[in-house]
Amino acid sequence: MRSGSRVALAAPLLAFVAAIVALATAGSHTGSHASTSHASARATARLSAPARSRATAAAAFRTSPHVVAISLGVLPAAVQDSAVAPAGAGRLALLGGIDAAQSSTAAITLLSAGAPADGGTLPAPQHDAQAARLGADVFVFGGGAGSSYDHILRYDPATRQVSAAGTLPAPASDVAVAAMSGSAYIVGGYDGSQPLDTIIAWRPGESARVVARLPVGLRYAAVAPIGHGLIIAGGTAGPSEMLSNTVFRFDTATGALTTIGHLPVGLTHASAAVLDGQVIVVGGRRALSGDQTNAILAIDPATGRVRIAGRLPTPLSDAAVAPIGGRIVVAGGESPAGTGRAIIALVPKVF
Repeated sequence: MRSGSRVALAAPLLAFVAAIVALATAGSHTGSHASTSHASARATARLSAPARSRATAAAAFRTSPHVVAISLGVLPAAVQDSAVAPAGAGRLALLGGIDAAQSSTAAITLLSAGAPADGGTLPAPQHDAQAARLGADVFVFGGGAGSSYDHILRYDPATRQVSAAGTLPAPASDVAVAAMSGSAYIVGGYDGSQPLDTIIAWRPGESARVVARLPVGLRYAAVAPIGHGLIIAGGTAGPSEMLSNTVFRFDTATGALTTIGHLPVGLTHASAAVLDGQVIVVGGRRALSGDQTNAILAIDPATGRVRIAGRLPTPLSDAAVAPIGGRIVVAGGESPAGTGRAIIALVPKVF
């Protein structure tokens, strides 16, 4: 669950200094409203462009990754730390989370083209879970509210009903989850007393099983499925709660876990999704509490190279982030101003 102590960065001092220089020279959000407005207009055109233009934009993005943010609306209520997954028919499901009063919520919200709708409720309030779509259903893994849970919940978007679907090997909040080839992979987490070093595979009707172990227990990592495996970036590492800057690749076929790169700085409470063949890491914290960043990073899954891809409208962590319809939707989250309601889309910038 949550912790408020500050920690040292995981990267060596020289790497940290170089990272700060790189981030500074990449440009800041301050004073960029005019350029952002112009970029948003071009990005809106990008959404309605023909397939030929989309292919051109995708090629440019892979060689020089830049994304822009487009406002889609607001949530019915401010929320952070929700579980999120595609729910079919162009919708996303946001399940549970922490509201503006810093209390766990049981609310489920369905987003369609940025328009929110009531999606029902979880059996009880909870936060710090994550979700994946397997088949027609959305499954929620772990989470907690005062203590960590080991449950796996099934949510049917058609009926808005929630039922028990299984259990994890141990209670786990603060998890990251990705779906691939009919299985959900649950990365790291926290059992109520220590961080978890496990990567767990689960599919409906089967028992959850540990398929790999991380070098250290890891909470709040950013994870996305791509190619034959997962990219795992950052997180809060070990019992000393160091901020990790490591980027791992986990091969779901062989079980091999390899280090392929490093983020510019240690980063936790970020989220990740895939856009045009790149893993996009959205926001996050540069300390255990506060110090959110507005940086959007792009990870090349083949080389592990990490580059600045763009900037969020405001520094943000703990947002619901998921790919849908050729873009990444970012909803809610925590900014320096508190828990948010904004819904935005991230799309490749048209060059």
